Amino acid sequence: MGLYGIRACLAGKYVQRSLCTTCNSLSPNATKAAPKVTPLSKILIANRGEIACRVIRSAKRLGIQTVAVYSDADRNAMHVDMADSAIRLGPASSVESYLRQDKVLEAAFRTGAQAIHPGYGFLSENVEFAELCSKEGIIFIGPPASAIRDMGIKSTSKHIMSAAGVPVIHGYHGVDQTDERLRHEAEKIGFPLMIKAVRGGGGKGMRIALTPSEFETQLESAKREAQKSFGDQVMLLERYVERPRHVEVQVFGDKYDNYVYLFERDCSVQRRHQKIIEEAPGPGISSETRKQLGEAAVRAARAVGYVGAGTVEFIMDPQQNFFFMEMNTRLQVEHPVSEMITNTDLVEWQLRVASGEPLPLDQSQIHLNGHAFEARIYAEEPKNNFLPGAGPLLHLTTPKPSSDVRVETGVAQGDVVSVFYDPMIAKLVVWSSDRASALRKLRSCLSEYNIVGLNTNVDFLMQLSSHPKFIEGDVHTDFISQHHGDLFPNKPVTDSLVSQAVLASILNEVNVSSSQQGSTRDPYNPFASHPMARFNLNYQKNVKLTCQDNTYEVRVTSCGNGLYKLKVGQSEEIDVTAKLSESDNVISIELSANGEISKSRVVFLNGNVHLFTKDGSVAFSMEKPSFLTKLGHGSVQQGGAVAPMPGIIEKILVKDGEEVKVGQPLLVMIAMKMEYVIRAPESGVIEKVNYKVGDFVAKNAALVRFVSTDKK
Repeated sequence: MGLYGIRACLAGKYVQRSLCTTCNSLSPNATKAAPKVTPLSKILIANRGEIACRVIRSAKRLGIQTVAVYSDADRNAMHVDMADSAIRLGPASSVESYLRQDKVLEAAFRTGAQAIHPGYGFLSENVEFAELCSKEGIIFIGPPASAIRDMGIKSTSKHIMSAAGVPVIHGYHGVDQTDERLRHEAEKIGFPLMIKAVRGGGGKGMRIALTPSEFETQLESAKREAQKSFGDQVMLLERYVERPRHVEVQVFGDKYDNYVYLFERDCSVQRRHQKIIEEAPGPGISSETRKQLGEAAVRAARAVGYVGAGTVEFIMDPQQNFFFMEMNTRLQVEHPVSEMITNTDLVEWQLRVASGEPLPLDQSQIHLNGHAFEARIYAEEPKNNFLPGAGPLLHLTTPKPSSDVRVETGVAQGDVVSVFYDPMIAKLVVWSSDRASALRKLRSCLSEYNIVGLNTNVDFLMQLSSHPKFIEGDVHTDFISQHHGDLFPNKPVTDSLVSQAVLASILNEVNVSSSQQGSTRDPYNPFASHPMARFNLNYQKNVKLTCQDNTYEVRVTSCGNGLYKLKVGQSEEIDVTAKLSESDNVISIELSANGEISKSRVVFLNGNVHLFTKDGSVAFSMEKPSFLTKLGHGSVQQGGAVAPMPGIIEKILVKDGEEVKVGQPLLVMIAMKMEYVIRAPESGVIEKVNYKVGDFVAKNAALVRFVSTDKK
């Protein structure tokens, strides 16, 4: 039998592979009448972004049709394009679209979808929605509503876990929520103390009181945030574990009472109580502790009759004592690292279990292999307390996906990271045979994740994954605050980087000028080999550029054949060679100076030069050279058609040599998810259309070379 086709049927009965309640081993002796198996032929994904794309990929591989839903902001989104069909839910606001239970169900009925996959976030842990699906005869690809309810309230879940023999941290989970009672219980537990909203999640409604004097202030702050986020300000108190690790276990259950665990993930390194990088298995965790974690997680799932994919989260102290924190009753953002180390497809498991099939594997068949990391790439400003951001992805290149490198995303170049939704751009997932090599691969792949157009955390992730303590596996939830100075260093802008930026800009100008003016094919013409060649003359120019609020003055002398003399500021003049190359739509510069060769990826956009190195990225703003304006951008001076903003060429309505009248449509652009018709500013002749359909263009780019006839 194949990996996902293990079944055992006997006279209409399924031979149950249940876990023994004492040792959690699988026993083939018990039998149970098989639930009805409903093969899925069409599912609706009630989500957006990378998780919707992730579910669609697995469904398509299984031959299952997919239905996407979208808001107005997502009309042209990747998940809509990937699905077999799509239904509009409403305006951009999630309250009016992705959270509209009635519209999601209506879309399922309208398209004939048998089941709804909620992804994570939005309706994934909504008890009412799970119950409504069951009532309306739609399969909810998730756990029973009762399990969501039991695990959704932290105080209830801790009582259940304690009764099931799952270690629970000492604290107060009582119904008496008076300030006097909470103060009394806090003094009994001791400080430092964790204050949590019982309906909390994502770090909301969570505060730490380090001393008794801080308690009341932190309590009121947590209550206010909880009321605003969840409409409930009931709190629980717990002993705060110092230098804690956040360790979670992937569990899976089916409708036959079979349960397995797929080992643990360490998600300790967080900002604003939210995960930023995850790995599996947890570094330094002993095999004995690993087994205890897995068995405790299975007991937790069994205690609530769990079905499908779930995650049991634990807090672990430096001695590897662990305590139940909460259970996430859905697929987690970081599930790919568990897939990588177990060679499984957990979305496929979800679909099979939801249809009534048993788990594809039992515990003895699940083996831990190698090590995996996931880095969450966000639109945010790490240096500004990780403030979330939004905006267009003007340039986007990623590492090449392979069997051990996954890029989980829902956006492409030209898309916009919307202010309406989570600012996560992608998840970069890597695998290797051991932690050290997996970490090296992660850093290398991060250097190939190049984004221009908005602030991201890519450079921060590179710095984090290079930190000596992270390399050692010495991780905990206070890692970023403890090592803040190391993670946000003031990196100097070296002369080498300045030189690369200047020469990359010059070489690009040469290429642009050559392509727009036409190049000779005469092999004996000295300009054919180097367009900047001059007889008995070294071409010289002075360049000004700025970076990080500093201005750099550079004198460049071209000596021909790719050789230059360069003087940066007051530094000594040096001889350098440089060349631009392009491969797979990635432009690189190679610069050789004083026997040292340096290489960077380069992006030219809106008058800026962006360098991406193995140590991070840096952007330079270039002073616009006058000769480039004269040679390459004459159409702008003549009032030619230019791009009003960054976008994609959707249609070209004219051809080279065509006469056009003022106001005549020339091209159609898609920018910021809207269509723009570019019209002739005056009557004239189109000498050349500078782009083709599908090309990305920068703001103010000359779309056509245009000669006016009105002024003749």
